[in-house]
Amino acid sequence: MSGPHISLAVEGGIAQLRLNRPEKLNALDADMVAELALRCVEIERDPQIRVVILSGEGKAFCAGGDIDAWSDAGPEDFGRYWVRDGHSAFDALARLRQPVIAVLDGHALGGGLELATCADTRIAEAQIRIGQPETGLGIIPGWSGTQRAVRRFGAQTVRRMALFGEVFTAQNALELGLVDKVVATGEGMAAARVLAEQVISRSPRATELTKMLIAMAEGEERDRVAEALAGALAAGSPDLTEGLAAFRARRKPDFT
Repeated sequence: MSGPHISLAVEGGIAQLRLNRPEKLNALDADMVAELALRCVEIERDPQIRVVILSGEGKAFCAGGDIDAWSDAGPEDFGRYWVRDGHSAFDALARLRQPVIAVLDGHALGGGLELATCADTRIAEAQIRIGQPETGLGIIPGWSGTQRAVRRFGAQTVRRMALFGEVFTAQNALELGLVDKVVATGEGMAAARVLAEQVISRSPRATELTKMLIAMAEGEERDRVAEALAGALAAGSPDLTEGLAAFRARRKPDFT
């Protein structure tokens, strides 16, 4: 359950999803984006996984999209593949049924912040910096850095980073609601495991349903959540049992 640059390890109901490209500060290329999407499918379908911890290897959590991976792409390919594929992978992470804890154990910049935004909570180590440098390169924050980030952090905070180039310390980020907890350098993973154990101690079904309802209220995935919840109710109804029995027996159903 590991690719070259994104590893997935599962133990005791906790999935550890780790970016492992430290020589590039965990900058994302097309292969890593594809790996992330695959890892999310594995996590979603594993009934043993109750919570996910997302982190990065080395000095950075994630330095964003690897410039070498997209800078030579033409406009159509850039929009059609780089941006859309990134959205698909990040949406899959944000919409996992399990709570996701991001450990910002290094800087989270550009796409790295957009990746962290997909988590349900963010723990920052004291040394990290957070920002959106894209407009300084002549590009936009394209992996929902102006959409999901605004929904979760507020438009003015995103303006400060994306339009004016402010880079925030961990303490700044805490005050602005970009992160939920700041810990000393090297203590992020331990803090995340404490939170993960708290999740595991709670009802798995109620936790999953509650996350879906929060996502629905936030506008993260309103249509899918509504139909998934309604579909689950219908699937547990005696009407379905009768309807399927009637279909297989080629008779008219008797719904009571």
